[in-house]
Amino acid sequence: MPNRLAQATSPYLLQHADNPVDWWPWEADAFEEARRRDVPVFLSVGYSACHWCHVMAHESFEDDHVAAYMNEHFVSVKVDREERPDVDAVYMEAVQAATGQGGWPMSVFMTPDGEPFYFGTYFPPDSRHGMPPFRQVLEGVHNAWTSRRDEVGEVAGKITRDLAERELSTGDAGAPTEETQALALLQLTRDVDPASGWFKGDTKFPPSMVIEFLLRHHARAGSVAALEMAEGLCGAMARSSLYDQVGGGFHRYVLMPRAGGSLVPHFEKMLYDNALLCRVFAHLWRATGSDLARRVALETADFMVRELRTAEGGFASALDADSEEEVPREARPDKGGGGRREGGTGRHVEGAYYVWTPAQLTEVLGAEDAELAAQYFGVTEEGTFEHGASVLQLPQQEGVFDAARIASVRERLLAARDGRSAPGRDDKVVAAWNGLAIAALAETGAYFERPDLVEAAVAAADLLVRLHLDEQVRLSRTSKDGRAGANAGVLEDYADVAEGFLALASVTGEGVWLDFAGFLLDHVLTRFMDGSGSLYDTAADAERLIRRPQDPTDNATPSGWSAAANALLSYAAHTGSEPHRTAAEQALGVVKALGPRVPRFVGWGLAAAEALLDGPREVAVVGPDAADGAARGLHRTALLGTAPGAVVAFGVEGSDEFPLLAGRPLVGGAAAAYVCRNFTCDAPTTDPERLRAALNG
Repeated sequence: MPNRLAQATSPYLLQHADNPVDWWPWEADAFEEARRRDVPVFLSVGYSACHWCHVMAHESFEDDHVAAYMNEHFVSVKVDREERPDVDAVYMEAVQAATGQGGWPMSVFMTPDGEPFYFGTYFPPDSRHGMPPFRQVLEGVHNAWTSRRDEVGEVAGKITRDLAERELSTGDAGAPTEETQALALLQLTRDVDPASGWFKGDTKFPPSMVIEFLLRHHARAGSVAALEMAEGLCGAMARSSLYDQVGGGFHRYVLMPRAGGSLVPHFEKMLYDNALLCRVFAHLWRATGSDLARRVALETADFMVRELRTAEGGFASALDADSEEEVPREARPDKGGGGRREGGTGRHVEGAYYVWTPAQLTEVLGAEDAELAAQYFGVTEEGTFEHGASVLQLPQQEGVFDAARIASVRERLLAARDGRSAPGRDDKVVAAWNGLAIAALAETGAYFERPDLVEAAVAAADLLVRLHLDEQVRLSRTSKDGRAGANAGVLEDYADVAEGFLALASVTGEGVWLDFAGFLLDHVLTRFMDGSGSLYDTAADAERLIRRPQDPTDNATPSGWSAAANALLSYAAHTGSEPHRTAAEQALGVVKALGPRVPRFVGWGLAAAEALLDGPREVAVVGPDAADGAARGLHRTALLGTAPGAVVAFGVEGSDEFPLLAGRPLVGGAAAAYVCRNFTCDAPTTDPERLRAALNG
């Protein structure tokens, strides 16, 4: 019989709806039930595309004996971290403080008041690699709760007090300076491996926000070192198995094997990674004209639209890492049987959808092209992954390959791969990540004259307005199948959706998107910011947890703090709003404090600081009508300018769509562009080359 999760909108929670564990969603009734029964709460946090979450679910939560013990001695609560990032952040902070590490699945035991006292991540069913069996952990916690309750209470109280005291203030740091940015770049040069182009360390996550800072710093300060580092990082990612060489799009991260050899990806594909990287590669092309950057930006955009777009027009959260394993052709029966797909084993393993053997290449391409593909993509007889299969990556050495043949190989491999069992998709639409996708698709579509991508961005924005915004323009965090979730939006939702709307306004010339961004940012000022310029991840009127989460550092996505600062600054440039400008400057004080020491964790804040130091520049393009060719040419030139954080308003003479268009007449009856910054304006120009020069360094 399904448990209480059967009514959830989260695909991750629905995956656990048939567990024998009597799961509760995160709600007050669960904690009240724990009080009534006088038992601790077991909190399990994960997400749909998490490989080890699936492993622990199969090993423990689907086990009748383990479930019976959990049901008798605990109230078990399951949380999708993507729906409740606030719950995840608060208890992950406790896990990391107590154990020195964190990750998912996250396992926390707490009192009925939500105070944590024992922590972990993945627990195996039996003793393994120094980790205790999950059943042993359950028994130990139960014994402590029943026989050493006072000790448990003291531990829980101390942890909760320690968390509550971790209030962050920007103090009197002031706005970032030229020195802040230079010191941050210096630290990054120490962190990068010049031979490989990657940052040092065995686990390679895509540093999207840092690359955005590097590109903006190059544009403003002319730093060759910053541009070379950005090109090196992007080249390393694009040529490695982090990038899906057949279908486009990026995996979550890659690992450096201890014995050396090929980087091995963790195969899940997240919307946020692909949105951020699509935009970064488009910006790299804008700065350098790189053919590789153009190809990767467009392929990543096409991947998002092809594989992540939902029926409602939004974008799904993720593709799983696991899919059904392929059976070698010679071992396949004539017909599929036993309830499994023909060509599949019925067993789900990580990476099965993406890896290839030489025999599989030959089956699809024929011997001659298979040999070419194996050489080009690094497919070997012994394999670079598992069981003789190889991940695909581009050659690391220089070589001459027939571009037309390689393109044909890619097309045929993609068509063949479409016949494999595809990874599962988390169809949950997350507001923040859709905001990132809107910005990426709008700009990529504009740069490369792909109106279909701009249309996809508009459709996603329409969905957020129709489904995620209420009458007070408050955001719902998620939706699924056209139904808004019950969880309130957090700071990153308001900031990233505002960022997407601002990009869409610049690309489309439709001022309504600027208006919606303003509504969202007003909530940031009134509900997420305190009087000192500090920001919180949850609103002042949100559900109270044991601590109000607050984190200015980037993780896989820009921190809500930095994203809000960037969006506030852009909105102020569009409108001249002094409160928004002041709030952005105050928020960026944390970048001055953290940027020189840990630049890899405040990349988006450093990027926003580049815009602040540059102005940012305000560009107004006016034409006699919307279809005027000269006006459209100036608009495109403005969008392709590299000045950090420059905002663009486009419309007809006399339009009230954007404040920047007010009092901007045509010049001699012709379309004209106006460029201003720091309360000073250049003379209007009708010449695209003059406009380009004004917006590039």
